[in-house]
Amino acid sequence: MSTDTVTLWVIPTDQPPPVVDRLHRLLDHGERERARAMPDPVRRARFVVGRGAVRLLAARPLGLPPAELAWRRGPHGKPEPVHNPTGAQFSWSGSGSLAVLAVAPGRPVGADVEELPAERVAVRVAGRYFPPEEARFVADGPSARHRSARFTQLWCRREAGVKVYGGRLAQGLPLRLVGRSPFRLDMLNGLSAGPCWVRDIRMPGPFRAAVALDGPAPFQVRRRTWTPYRPPLDPGAADD
Repeated sequence: MSTDTVTLWVIPTDQPPPVVDRLHRLLDHGERERARAMPDPVRRARFVVGRGAVRLLAARPLGLPPAELAWRRGPHGKPEPVHNPTGAQFSWSGSGSLAVLAVAPGRPVGADVEELPAERVAVRVAGRYFPPEEARFVADGPSARHRSARFTQLWCRREAGVKVYGGRLAQGLPLRLVGRSPFRLDMLNGLSAGPCWVRDIRMPGPFRAAVALDGPAPFQVRRRTWTPYRPPLDPGAADD
């Protein structure tokens, strides 16, 4: 049996103004309005780069110009392309100076990336929202960085899992996700009666990430890094 491969694009969102300007022209009206409403110029530029790069990368397998790519909400609120002759599945996430886009061949996919928070925040949030054994796992980390990293990886696993089906994070909070990656979840709290697989993904710097894929079969991840080529602006790739 063949193993599906998910392509995970890592998108550095701190880019020079010419790149931000060109990517801004690819956004639709709603995305431009969201960017306009952000008072912090750094956050605004990162949003533009993340969404613009997603358009470049998602439009290519769909055979569309990036500016013409339109999204709609699926049955559970997950964004999906209006025009999708290939059946490719997408999920994206952004945190700080990094964004990711997962592209899967036909199986629903979820992806999440998070920057490590302060240790005190990690321990407090884990104690409030995670199952007791996971809260202890976070609090028992041998150093502040370990505690923050443990929390963040568990958080990414939850987000990736619920994003497969377009669910809410609250539906993933009761899950028990301590263990070695990859691992199989037999059901996801009312979102799916079947299993999905979750895999941790190595990230640069103070970031953690995870990808989840619907179905009983395990999967592999091909991680690639997006870089803007100038001119023209086009998705370039460096395999990791």
